[in-house]
Amino acid sequence: MAGREDGPELRLKYSRAVNLSEVESKRDPENEPYRSKYAARELLKELKAGQRAPADEERDADADGLWLQRLGVLELQLGLNHAETEELSAGEEHLAKCVRVLEAFKLCPETVSVFIQAENQLGILWAGLEEMEKAKTYLEDAEALYNQYTKEIGTPPWDTHEHFLAEEERLSEQERQKRFEKVYTHTLYYLAQVYKHLDMIEKAAWYCHTTLQRQLQFTHYNPVEWAINAATLSQYYITEKRYMEGRLCLAASNVIFNQAGAVSSESAAEESEEERDRRDQLQQKKAEIARCWIKYCLNLLQDSRKLLENDIGELDWDRQEELKCQLKKEEEEQEQGRKSAVLFGSSDTFDLIQSVEEKVSCTYAADFARARAVFLVGQSYVQEAKEFFQLDDHVTDHIEVVQDHSSLFKALAFFEENLERRCKMHKRRVDMLNAVYTELNPQYYLLVCRQLQFEMGDTFYEMMELKVSIANQLDELDSHNVKKINLLAQSAIAHYTLFLDSLRDPERRFPATLEGDVLRPALVAKFRVGWLHGKVITSEPQQQLDNLQLSLDCYSFVADYCAGHPEAATAMEPELELCVEMAALLPTRMQALRSKMAAFNE
Repeated sequence: MAGREDGPELRLKYSRAVNLSEVESKRDPENEPYRSKYAARELLKELKAGQRAPADEERDADADGLWLQRLGVLELQLGLNHAETEELSAGEEHLAKCVRVLEAFKLCPETVSVFIQAENQLGILWAGLEEMEKAKTYLEDAEALYNQYTKEIGTPPWDTHEHFLAEEERLSEQERQKRFEKVYTHTLYYLAQVYKHLDMIEKAAWYCHTTLQRQLQFTHYNPVEWAINAATLSQYYITEKRYMEGRLCLAASNVIFNQAGAVSSESAAEESEEERDRRDQLQQKKAEIARCWIKYCLNLLQDSRKLLENDIGELDWDRQEELKCQLKKEEEEQEQGRKSAVLFGSSDTFDLIQSVEEKVSCTYAADFARARAVFLVGQSYVQEAKEFFQLDDHVTDHIEVVQDHSSLFKALAFFEENLERRCKMHKRRVDMLNAVYTELNPQYYLLVCRQLQFEMGDTFYEMMELKVSIANQLDELDSHNVKKINLLAQSAIAHYTLFLDSLRDPERRFPATLEGDVLRPALVAKFRVGWLHGKVITSEPQQQLDNLQLSLDCYSFVADYCAGHPEAATAMEPELELCVEMAALLPTRMQALRSKMAAFNE
């Protein structure tokens, strides 16, 4: 079969069809987007019509195999053609016929790659039609065939187009193997997508990771696309608390992204529109990768806090010592484990990736120094993200970056032992959140405004609690501290009230039923407002009574709402018990205060 020569006309027609489909189609006008594809189809149909079984006197195994294998290639190309012109039913028909025709030859070096490509394309086609189980079957078959062929045969297989090339034009074994590995990499990539759609998340992550590694190994990738995919994969590892793998993905993302060229922040006067678009796209992708780094640092600090805090959200000293000992042991084990992990890169990029990794820890922060080191890395990426996601052009993205910056400060504050410095960190949060809040029109950005109102209320609440703790350490509470505590309490109340008022309808009525997304925030805000009114310091009995009444109103609202809405009682489980208790106690306390006031006035 290998020595049989073919007519030049046959080879020329096939070559012309491939060129039309893969090259000239990119230049088709908008009003005829498939002109070249249709022309290629006609040539492929002519080639298929010319494929005939050999005459009886010419028949042998090689001759039979040759025409069937070529027929399979043409069915694959026709299937691709119809799929690319959005004629999916016809595309599926040709691809399925390719699989049927080549079934007997699927382990042959001449056709194994063609067979796998047909199954890949059937997988893509059915996935596009939301038939994920069917797509999975085809792609898993393709994966199994690659593994079987590699184990049992191993010869570098033919590329698809070689069936229509002259003997002297055929590829080297090295090039054949490279193209075969590319086909299999596509199989893994598509499997990753299908597993993700089927919520087989862990499996999807593994296939995605392996795909990225193979793309680097066989130097077949677009640097920007590869970097974004690696950064996206890091977010899965972060949610699974696998920070070593998450950091690896992000470090590799930085290194590979830089292969796309430098991102200039200034446009040159002579820059063409195409160059400007490319620069803007690069800046945006760089900012998106920076946001993934921010999430890495933020989640690492927040997870560290969860390991160290006690029942009231403060640092547990015993746990801190245990964690320090545990981390020292884990760091040694992790370095060993890293050597057996699926690493990214070749000899050219490995050291570069490792140097980026070394700039930030992948182990939990057990003290302020380690937490601050992670915070500073996160903060540097905040500035990088904000260079592109500016408030004027990217309102929602800019605000999300600012909120993450605020959350980084909040996470770091937990590790700060000095209460005054901790308070200053929260003040930074208020300043940055208020700076964007004052620029927004609630009519257009209602949901974002609500988030900021609630978060600022929370931040003022934390600052007030800190000032109370500081005041409790003093021998005597002076007027300056009283004023500061009251001001912070009133600021928290004001922002919680703004949030609650935003839930009212045009007639200023509060909703009888709170929607799921605001259920807990609204009830927490009511609870906090009640708590804060009780914390306001005043020597005026009437003011004290008024504050107690406001507290009672808030506690009663939460208790009554939860009594009538079981889902609310579940959501407010930590706070509900205190609300019920205070709603029962406060009337007695208020009556005692009224009696005292009456006795004083007599």
